Amino acid sequence: MKPKLYIETTIPSYLVSSLSRDLIVAGHQQITRLWWETRRSDFDIFISQFVINEASGGEESQAEKRLKAIEPFSQLEVTNDVLRLAEAFLSSKVVPKKAATDAAHIAVASVHGMDYLMTWNCAHIANATIFNAVKNICLKEGFLFPIICTPEELMGEES
Repeated sequence: MKPKLYIETTIPSYLVSSLSRDLIVAGHQQITRLWWETRRSDFDIFISQFVINEASGGEESQAEKRLKAIEPFSQLEVTNDVLRLAEAFLSSKVVPKKAATDAAHIAVASVHGMDYLMTWNCAHIANATIFNAVKNICLKEGFLFPIICTPEELMGEES
């Protein structure tokens, strides 16, 4: 059985966008593309309506590329438990109100028992300063806490 992986919107965004002039972003794009080519098949990958909504925005041709990239993946349901958990992150101020969709990504992955949540969003999702608080809220509400990581952290061993 493959590990279950929820991908947040930064993954398809970095995958299909033109190479950035910002060296850090360009590095993230390259790592994302390498992971996509070499490791994607090692996971059962999931998305949610939140990913679809975010991927649909912006410049039309880029949105089409993002949507095509995520098309093969199963969509997890946005349940009342997802909404309740996301609200718990926001009301505790662990995740700011302006990042409500980021709270929802964490909630979807947690409620649906994902092994991993992959993202390049290190402000409100893959952020070590909120890790324990987010984990404690998940556990208090009765849900598992996925490993939140970047593609680089799921590259696996060099052969």
